[in-house]
Amino acid sequence: MIAYTMVGTNNLEEGIAFYSKLFEGSDVKPLFKTPRDGQFFGKSADEPMLVVGLPYDEKPATVGNGVMIALRFETTEEVDALYAKAMAVGGSDEGEPGWRMENVFYGAYFRDPEGNKICACKMNFG
Repeated sequence: MIAYTMVGTNNLEEGIAFYSKLFEGSDVKPLFKTPRDGQFFGKSADEPMLVVGLPYDEKPATVGNGVMIALRFETTEEVDALYAKAMAVGGSDEGEPGWRMENVFYGAYFRDPEGNKICACKMNFG
């Protein structure tokens, strides 16, 4: 159902650099630019994507209280690696990797340099 999710930034160069470094070495890659120079990231344009960009209304980007973006991974090791990389490239901790629901939901939480909250998770629902 979700085509893409966008995180706003007030420093486009820094925002794109953070997510480029965060996804280095994974199967998530820069796909294409937005008309205002934002960047789409994803596995392919046929799967949900993440966009980093300047707000369209040209007002400052702000963080929404209660807004969080969850990125799904296949293994707990991938979650751990993304969290560690987020800490190494300028993210801030919001919850270290671990099981939140034993053998059902494994997650790690961080904020990007703008304060957007991101969750890396492995889910075993169903």
